[in-house]
Amino acid sequence: MTEMVIEMRNNKYLVIYEELAQQIQEGKYPARSILPSEHELTEMYSTSRETIRKALNLLAQNGFIQKIRGKGSMVLDLKKLQFPISGLVSFKELAGKMGQRAETIVDEFSLIQPDAEKMKHLHIDKGEKVWKVYRVRKIEDERIILDKDFLVEKYVPGLTREICQSSIFAYIEGELGKKISFAKKEFTVEEPTGEDRKLLDMEGFHAIVVVKNYIYFDDATLFQYTESRHRPDKFRFVDFARRMDSQVF
Repeated sequence: MTEMVIEMRNNKYLVIYEELAQQIQEGKYPARSILPSEHELTEMYSTSRETIRKALNLLAQNGFIQKIRGKGSMVLDLKKLQFPISGLVSFKELAGKMGQRAETIVDEFSLIQPDAEKMKHLHIDKGEKVWKVYRVRKIEDERIILDKDFLVEKYVPGLTREICQSSIFAYIEGELGKKISFAKKEFTVEEPTGEDRKLLDMEGFHAIVVVKNYIYFDDATLFQYTESRHRPDKFRFVDFARRMDSQVF
């Protein structure tokens, strides 16, 4: 009997986690709402603050909440857009599949002489021109992604602001008849810049997910470098991994 009581005490945070997770899924705590404070939860469940923190940490790890400095635990939207890590999909294609109201705002569009850093990213020589395209992505009227695209002009001629507002991938494959084949991606989490805060709805958020994409044609020509800056509460990146048969050497 004593052992059972000890086990229940040790696992109480799991019981609290499961109850709160269920309430979030059932809509008692809708997306963007704030859970009761640690102090309030401590009183509600007649337990210690340490136990509540364990439950909240587990909720955060499993994508139910995000702790916002000065506000508490905000409930995340469980209907997040899922970006495949190993695949290539445009924002327009993704938003269409999710059935959510989406909009692209072209903040900047110009043909430039790239600096040394961009030349290095795109493996090009001095004198080659590059399209510079900054696009803000809105979902359900919230500005949540900043895409900073740099495309080699000789590989993607004829680009216009209207094309950028619709879909660059659709233009390349449909109008230019080129096949986009693969991409190399790098993921980091950084502090938002002043530019991020100016162009995106970042109030209450103190981190941004940065995805650097190096995108290639099927002949292995690198034609585009993109830096996508994602507000962390709305997006998750998914992949499928398979364990290969182990071999003994």
